Amino acid sequence: MFPPSAPFFIGSRAPSGTGSGAGSYAGGVRGPAVTLVGATVGAVLLAACTDDVEPEPLHPVAPTSTSAPASPAPSTAPSTAPSTAPSTAPLPRADPDDVRVRTAVAAVRHLAGVIGPRPGTSPAYREAARWVQDRLTASGWTVERQRFRTPGGTSWGVAVPAGASVNLVATRGDVRPGEPWVLVGAHLDTVPQAPGAEDNASGVGVLLATAEALAGHRTRLPVVLVAFGSEEPRGPTDADHHYGSRAYVASLSRAERSSLRGAVALDRVGVGTVVPVGSVGAPDSLSRALRAAARRAGVPTVADPQQRSSDHASFTEVGLPGARLGSTPYAAYHSAQDVVPVVDPAQLERTARVVVSWLQ
Repeated sequence: MFPPSAPFFIGSRAPSGTGSGAGSYAGGVRGPAVTLVGATVGAVLLAACTDDVEPEPLHPVAPTSTSAPASPAPSTAPSTAPSTAPSTAPLPRADPDDVRVRTAVAAVRHLAGVIGPRPGTSPAYREAARWVQDRLTASGWTVERQRFRTPGGTSWGVAVPAGASVNLVATRGDVRPGEPWVLVGAHLDTVPQAPGAEDNASGVGVLLATAEALAGHRTRLPVVLVAFGSEEPRGPTDADHHYGSRAYVASLSRAERSSLRGAVALDRVGVGTVVPVGSVGAPDSLSRALRAAARRAGVPTVADPQQRSSDHASFTEVGLPGARLGSTPYAAYHSAQDVVPVVDPAQLERTARVVVSWLQ
């Protein structure tokens, strides 16, 4: 059993990669246990953890160079063909209109309809993580697996065992320590009795639609996408959940923390007709920026202050900027009735448009 205030990281390297509360609604990255996998590497099962493994530091991998190759020595032979210099045109900017809602819907159908309940330390969770990693790498992202220990406890009335869970951390090789960056995350786990269509296959679906929409496009700042493990509660207090995001935050260096410009959690984003924008206290600069991005994308929003029940709170607890999208109440919350038909594709699309508009 590991106390919530001191998340345990499992440091063995795998050879290849592969919660939320009801809320209130008036409505490179590195860590001591991250494993780098290339976009073309197949997924593997999460390695079993032992209590005597020491954390292993991650050595950042430099992104592929984008500088031009060295020029060849000049030739005295006459030229017989015109030169064809490579194009240096910039990538097009990300656009909310590039969102394909069918990607988000497919994720909801697979995670909730095929895999089903997936507590953070379960075999079903590991299956879900492999599937999500494959989707991220297919969109051109490099995925690192960050393993951490989750304590046992009681999750929504059901006993759950201790064990290892994993965060999936996706980047595009442009994040550099000390330079500004932003993060978008969604928890992948569920409570034991729920297939978790709305909570939180909806958030993961929007995360994957965002990854796809950004492929081949530039954003205003480098972006990190994270599928968090073990967000759901395993006890009665605020300290008894958000294990994956707290492990991730604990792994950030001082330079990475100081340069983070915003972390947005996507949690229960497939119900309703307006998008709740949550802040841990009164509306702040990040939540206001998200609502401004929504207006540019033509999406209606509502402020959701005093919202602490998702992974964004792991960032704000240590003074980093965090906000949440989602939290509309619904009858099937944390129950066996949280199935695919609960989720409205139109709300998935609205949320994804807000995210891409904020990132563009």
